[in-house]
Amino acid sequence: MGSGSPQNGNGGVRFDPMAVTWTEKYDAKISKVWNKLPDTLGKCIATIATFMVGISINGDWLGIMVHMAKQLGYFNSTSPATSFRWTDLSLESFRMKNLFYFWFTSCLISYVLYFGIGGFIHWYYYVRQRDRASEWKCQPNKWLSPDLERHEILLGSCTLFCNASVSAIVSCYLANGGYSRVYYDVSEYGWPWLVFSTIVFFIYQDYATYWLHRIYHLPFLYKHFHKLHHKYKHPTAFSVTAIHPVESIHIQSTLIAPLFFFPMHWAAFYTVAMYVYYHGIIDHSGVNFKAYWWQPWQPDAIFHDNHHQYFHVNFSFNIVWWDRLHGTYRRKDRVYREDIYYGQGKSLAEVTAKEIKEDLEERRSENPLAYRQNKLEFQLTEQEVANIQSNATRSGRTLSD
Repeated sequence: MGSGSPQNGNGGVRFDPMAVTWTEKYDAKISKVWNKLPDTLGKCIATIATFMVGISINGDWLGIMVHMAKQLGYFNSTSPATSFRWTDLSLESFRMKNLFYFWFTSCLISYVLYFGIGGFIHWYYYVRQRDRASEWKCQPNKWLSPDLERHEILLGSCTLFCNASVSAIVSCYLANGGYSRVYYDVSEYGWPWLVFSTIVFFIYQDYATYWLHRIYHLPFLYKHFHKLHHKYKHPTAFSVTAIHPVESIHIQSTLIAPLFFFPMHWAAFYTVAMYVYYHGIIDHSGVNFKAYWWQPWQPDAIFHDNHHQYFHVNFSFNIVWWDRLHGTYRRKDRVYREDIYYGQGKSLAEVTAKEIKEDLEERRSENPLAYRQNKLEFQLTEQEVANIQSNATRSGRTLSD
């Protein structure tokens, strides 16, 4: 939320589903019930809710249901050979029998999860704990305006429709015996392959999305597609789906491709997918979540929050090492702005005094609690600032440049 939610003529909160203000309208009633729950149970519910929103953003819940049904023998797992005739064109000939039911169910449930549980997550942090933002928010003094909230949910709803439709087509195709390399019996390839293929898929999907993400930050693709997603400098959980549908389908297609090219156990595939989507919600939440000790590869939520705040830097999602490897990890001695492309930033020695001033303001707006040791990792000391200003003065620039 921005400086305030939309108001009605009497000063109350106006109902606006696109800005999720209904969570404010019913805050007192929800809080009355919520406060009766044990703290541990409340945190558990919030975590499960995040997972549920995660499986809604690409309609993956339907894929999980189809593969579970195939595991239990409800669908034929093999595709009988048939000869193709142009005169026999039908949905069945393309393995798309009952496509409408798959599509309708995919969209319906995905929207219910997206708005219902997504609204709960919004309430849990952005309404219930709004007055304590310094304790949990990555950028505690900055909030999306009501218009941008409405924009991200409207765009996210359109993208969700496309994602759910793609998921419905793929799920329907597989349910009707369409070709894939998915298998259901672990003994078919053995446990070593199950573990190996899971690790390979995790690395593949993350490295592929790193490069897709970075490519969409090239000037032309950024301005025509990805810039939509970067309207949200202070992202919320709803920002994760608020991307251009073309880009979203591109990413979704890249992620599901392994199902058709190398043997992949369905449970292993969706375990990785759930992990990725869960952290997608976490990373866009604006909340200062930190990776666990057993996740040395996983960046904290502030990492991607920095990406939204500074635009062309920190392109990784689940394996932070890609940015370190390719030199696109945020550096203390660089300035990052929307008009500075390619992930390298701009040297402090090259920026104008105005750019330095704006950058310092951005750095001060970050929450130290979002970083390890609860200290701002990229904060410049007064001496460092003085040295920068001195160098700027010697090179002919002043604070008014």
